[in-house]
Amino acid sequence: MGAVIQPSLFDEQNLGEITGVEEFPGERLVVCRNPLVGAQRARKREELLTATETDLAQIAHRVNNGTLLGADLIGLAVGPAVKRYRVKKHFQITITDTTFTYTRDTPGIAAEAALDGFYILRTSLTDTDLPSGDVVRAYKNLEQAERAFGSLKGPELQIRPIHHRLEDRVRAHVLICMLAYYLTWHLKAAWKPLLFTDEQRPVSPDPVSKAVRSPAAQQKAQTKRTTTEQPAHSYRTLLTELATQTRNTTRLHDSSSTFEKLTQPTPLQAQALELAANAPVVAAR
Repeated sequence: MGAVIQPSLFDEQNLGEITGVEEFPGERLVVCRNPLVGAQRARKREELLTATETDLAQIAHRVNNGTLLGADLIGLAVGPAVKRYRVKKHFQITITDTTFTYTRDTPGIAAEAALDGFYILRTSLTDTDLPSGDVVRAYKNLEQAERAFGSLKGPELQIRPIHHRLEDRVRAHVLICMLAYYLTWHLKAAWKPLLFTDEQRPVSPDPVSKAVRSPAAQQKAQTKRTTTEQPAHSYRTLLTELATQTRNTTRLHDSSSTFEKLTQPTPLQAQALELAANAPVVAAR
């Protein structure tokens, strides 16, 4: 695979496609390059290499001063130092009973750095069914699945683990969890005008590049107010506001008769309830 990818092909675009690879018959390989991720990995690698060299320099100083001698003892000191930041493969180390030297594996580092920011996506779908750009967008949308699991276990739904033994009970529990998450997803979609959520997120022509928020969403974040100049909320704070509306049970004096009455909703509560009631029911993606 290393011979197939030519990094220079990505100088003008961040997306490429490879087909006909023997190791992956009938599949398309979508090769992506994210320059921001590449720069971050390069910076992180240099930080780890520098930190490791600092530790190794202290060991070398002890060896040179004669306070640390013997290949076994030197090796015991060097081992944790090169493993601490997990860059052992990038150093060439020589140990004797009286000497200790180390140098960076420059060719190896350069070979790894050449692929910084690159990743490959595999799909068996044809280009007609799913173009390369949509393959990348579908991959990035997996973050929604991660957020879904976070919602199931987090304070929004607080569905605790239940250890079932019978298959039908496991299926029932999964169904309840998914229905609960769908309700959360539906409400978040309906309440976008009240939340910090981007209501019209722009679709970037470059699917690999970092997603950007619309000017309206950026304005929300800066002013903490919605497009209608109301205080903007997170999903959790909006639920807290809605929780203040109560259902009161009233019992008449000298009588066993009772009746229930909801408190008058605030303007925010009324708007949230109206948005939820009028939102179209669509399938979650």
